[in-house]
Amino acid sequence: MPSTYNDLYLDVRRVLKKIGVDSAALEAREIVCCASNKSKEEFLRDSRLYSSPEIEEKVQGLLQRRLQGEPVAYLVGEWEFFGLPLTISRDVLIPRDDTEILAEQAIAYLKEQKEPVRVLDLCTGSGCIGLAIASQIPNCRVVLADLSEEALRIARTNVRLNHLQNSTAVIQVDALASPPQNFDGFQCIVSNPPYIPSDDIAGLDISVKDYEPHMALDGGNDGLDFYRSITQKWKEALCPGGKLLFELGIGQADAVLRLMRSEGFGDLELFKDTQGISRVISGTLFTEI
Repeated sequence: MPSTYNDLYLDVRRVLKKIGVDSAALEAREIVCCASNKSKEEFLRDSRLYSSPEIEEKVQGLLQRRLQGEPVAYLVGEWEFFGLPLTISRDVLIPRDDTEILAEQAIAYLKEQKEPVRVLDLCTGSGCIGLAIASQIPNCRVVLADLSEEALRIARTNVRLNHLQNSTAVIQVDALASPPQNFDGFQCIVSNPPYIPSDDIAGLDISVKDYEPHMALDGGNDGLDFYRSITQKWKEALCPGGKLLFELGIGQADAVLRLMRSEGFGDLELFKDTQGISRVISGTLFTEI
């Protein structure tokens, strides 16, 4: 019997809810939209129309991949962050809701600045944090920086997708090395660095360990390698009085607080996620380099 688009959506949602997917409704809609090449608005408009056998087959194929552990963002090749559409591939981490806290805090700080500002998004991945900032702060210049060539290609695509070419640049740098020569003058550095301890990666959920790029996950033996490098080396790129903001892994707040304090950062603040976990830290560079 033919199925409507809404039937397909309900069937997929039921299967996903059965296996415990919290966002089953969202994922079901994304899968049906991808299989039918419809926007969300077109899906709602056409929900009572009958789909074709070819579309039903595509929906089932995507669903089976999801049941095997592949995240829906990689299935559909796109995701939304801070209201921005983003192209996503397995070369970059999937933007999480928790990371929006980092973007929010950076934006709140930058809105207080009266002069044009320069912002560095270090370990940028898809570019989600820097692009969120660029979309909200008209008087800023944002540099999206990463070591991965593949991630930088995705970031460039997302710059174009969101029409932010005039305020955004994309460059290749290694966050574990010192900044390139004459790479300074930033009022704000934001970073969601790799922070999973190396030995913990094997125990992560299949959707993470088998699909997301380990280069963007592995933070070294204790998960703090990038925090050490950025606080010690990359403060050279930050103006005195500028802000450094990190996303944090669970249980890392105290260690990163100590690192930042030892490198001349003050006014340290922690911001919690919806689960009450310290997720973002910000600090002001008080010492001149």
